[in-house]
Amino acid sequence: MGLIRLAFKIGLAIAGVVVVYLVVTFGQVWWASRHDTGASASAVVVMGAAQYDGRPSPVLKARLDHAAELYHDGRAPMVIVTGGKQPGDRVTQGLTGFDYLRDHGVPESAIKVEVQGTNSYEELSAAALIVNQAGQAPDVLLVSDPYHALRISQIAEQVGLTPHVSPAHTPSSLRSMARETVAVAAGRIIGYRRLSAFA
Repeated sequence: MGLIRLAFKIGLAIAGVVVVYLVVTFGQVWWASRHDTGASASAVVVMGAAQYDGRPSPVLKARLDHAAELYHDGRAPMVIVTGGKQPGDRVTQGLTGFDYLRDHGVPESAIKVEVQGTNSYEELSAAALIVNQAGQAPDVLLVSDPYHALRISQIAEQVGLTPHVSPAHTPSSLRSMARETVAVAAGRIIGYRRLSAFA
């Protein structure tokens, strides 16, 4: 009975630590989602999202509209649009973003395109390479949905970027915040690169 009681106490202690870790992480995800750094940078990086045969989804459109706004406000001289194809797609998210920004007044010369990434880690790794090849400083403005802010900033740091987050003007549901909390909690433990293999 003594061993069973000890095991039960250890189990409760471990569960308590996990709960506290998740609650703290949720608070950090929520806090990051509510802040725009207001910084300027070498480039705006737009995280990929769904597109429909070359037309941006509402989520991607909101990100692209915000990126165009940042560019026209002079916050960065270059915009990097990211995202490859999902199964069944004919057009990449990156090319969709390029076409949309060009049609909304961003010069072609100011747009760089990444078309291979299928998750945040791959997209930001490619963006870091683009920034480096362009001879720019590694500071970037990251554009995604608000709930995504903490994770992409931490991934960006891991791939050699200096991130500033400027979230798109989209709502974040409790479900998306909870899902992101789990992703951040897991990524901090096993590494975001390893986590991306399960995305």
